[in-house]
Amino acid sequence: MGRKRERGFPADPEPLPVPVADNHTHLDAIAGVLPDDVAVPTVEEHLARAAAAGVDRVVQVGCDLPGIDWTVELLGAGAAAGAGPGVLAAVAIHPNEAVLHAGVREVGPDGLEPDPAPHHAVALDDALARVADVARAHDRVRAIGETGMDLFRTGPQGERVQREAFRAHVALAKELGLALQIHDRDAHAQVIDVLLADGAPERTVFHCYSGDEEMAALAAEHGWFLSFAGPVTYPRNDHLRAALRTVPLELVLVETDAPYLPPHPYRGQPNAPYVAAHTVRAMAAVLERPLDDVCRAVSATSERVYGAW
Repeated sequence: MGRKRERGFPADPEPLPVPVADNHTHLDAIAGVLPDDVAVPTVEEHLARAAAAGVDRVVQVGCDLPGIDWTVELLGAGAAAGAGPGVLAAVAIHPNEAVLHAGVREVGPDGLEPDPAPHHAVALDDALARVADVARAHDRVRAIGETGMDLFRTGPQGERVQREAFRAHVALAKELGLALQIHDRDAHAQVIDVLLADGAPERTVFHCYSGDEEMAALAAEHGWFLSFAGPVTYPRNDHLRAALRTVPLELVLVETDAPYLPPHPYRGQPNAPYVAAHTVRAMAAVLERPLDDVCRAVSATSERVYGAW
């Protein structure tokens, strides 16, 4: 995730006819993927570039302890740092982070050795308590996320840890009446099992949706929201386009997951919130719906999930 990219940002899109929200972005992480010769934009510059493209609201996601601290500082700085009314936040301990906080050091299907950082010395219970404290203290934290399960990066010990951490986040979201943003990688059945067994929060979002149309139909049956990112545009991902066509438009959101997963043809470049405009255009084409209709629906759904910015 910290690998330097070889190229700069994607081209600026034509502005959208109706502004939309990027409901999942990591502004704190963008600098870490930029080539050394590319200037690091400020938060204010990111938001201005996004607004010019028709992406006038973002949900900043802090999903490790340093990211949570960065997000809290951003919210506290407010307009002085460029984080005006266009920024809301989500906080959580990412499932891969939960494994490291729990002291599990097993190799998963990705084949990579665990690489704990100093902040992973904090016990998992204490890390989860930090999430709860921040969510309670800041009225612009509107979601718990990203949380869930990621069986690509861990084995059976980590799976147990992830499940319990996920359940703790689900319970917190319900307690505080916040939306839930789910990270689901190679864990569709496990994530759905937890949601059905524990009861999903009223507003549950599958961030960077990666399932097929059958799973999308199940999500729609339960009123869960699907958030689509750059992968919905990748040529081989017919299953994502089928999923997009399967669910009612009022359950669809858009995101960048910046600085990761830019849309085709910009794979390999760093992502940023303004790039959501490219993805929305591709989604409208998949749905064979007018762009302004799709933008209007996505915008309204974003406010239904996260409240007013």
